[in-house]
Amino acid sequence: MIDFNAGLIRVLGKGNKTRIIPVGKSALDAIQTYRADLKKNYSAVFLNKNFGRLGRPSIRRILDKVVLECGLGLKISPYTLRHTFATHMLDSGADLRGIQEILGHASLSTTQVYTHVSMDRLMAVYDKAHPRS
Repeated sequence: MIDFNAGLIRVLGKGNKTRIIPVGKSALDAIQTYRADLKKNYSAVFLNKNFGRLGRPSIRRILDKVVLECGLGLKISPYTLRHTFATHMLDSGADLRGIQEILGHASLSTTQVYTHVSMDRLMAVYDKAHPRS
C-alpha cells in the first residue's frame, strides 16, 4: 500500500512484520513514473522479470551488481543499508521511538545501538573541530 498524499508506504519485512515507512517526494515521484511505464497496476512495487514480487535473493544480486559497478571495493549488504539509514535518521534528529517502529524492533534497547554510533561520530567531530581537544 502506498499513500502518495501522506508520503507513506506499508512494507512487509522479515518475520512478516508490517511497517509503515515515510517516503520522500522524489521517491514517490519515481514510483509513479515507474508504475506509469508498466501500464498496469501491480500490488508489489519492485517486480522481477515475470512481474512477480522481487525476492530477497534478487535484491541481494542487484545490490552486489550496483556496488561492483560503483567500484566501492566494500562489502555492502542490505543490513548495511538498513544500519546506515537508521544512523542517518538519528543524526538528522529523528525520534528513537520512530526509528524503532520503522525498523520493526520489538525492544527500544535494540534500536539504542545506533545512539552509540552517532555519539562516537559526534565526539570525533568535536575532537577534530575543538581548538583545545
